[in-house]
Amino acid sequence: MSIAPQTSVTIPPLHQWIAATWADYVALRDAPIQERMRLFFDRGRMWLDMGGEGINHSQVSDLMTMLFLCWAVQHPEQMYNSFGRCLLEKPETQACAPDLVLYLGEDYPRWREGEPRRIDLSRWRVPNLVGEIADTTLASDLDQKKHLYEALEIPEYWAIDVRGRRIFAFELQSGKYEVCTHSQALSGLPIALLEQAIDRLVEGTNTSAAAWFSQQIQAAE
Repeated sequence: MSIAPQTSVTIPPLHQWIAATWADYVALRDAPIQERMRLFFDRGRMWLDMGGEGINHSQVSDLMTMLFLCWAVQHPEQMYNSFGRCLLEKPETQACAPDLVLYLGEDYPRWREGEPRRIDLSRWRVPNLVGEIADTTLASDLDQKKHLYEALEIPEYWAIDVRGRRIFAFELQSGKYEVCTHSQALSGLPIALLEQAIDRLVEGTNTSAAAWFSQQIQAAE
């Protein structure tokens, strides 16, 4: 692909992986484009998504953040930091903007005045958990993006199937993602319980689903 200089930029095809260099990615990342943009780069390939989130995607994305909050309130002994949709970069090789980004512990990324507003993985460790809300992108989320997060050695990855109301959860074992039924990042939380919370969106709101989830984990304790 080719990127035009200065204020003009060529927008590549959306929702598909294309051949690109890191310079192509940087030119598009830094282009003066007002529309919302999500970029992914993985060793010579790039994916671009532009525009706002749809209703279903937004509802589930906000629900997952609320579930993180419910869990954190119930487990104050651990520190959790959510950075959903923040751009993560491993310079020259990979970049991604997962819908869900969760750090555990005190050594989480911190921004300083004058620095780029993204997480530089050459300076900061990778998150403990990332996730993608898959409304129309499930195939890529279970293929190329899964391999990207695996290559970055992120310990846990969720691909959340909005239409099927399922969570495909993976944990890193010997450098490869293996299916898991309990969350490593959330101290053994059953993935099935998260799926039950998503299923409650059929007849309720995401706030009521989060309230139900909170009741379940309190009862389990």
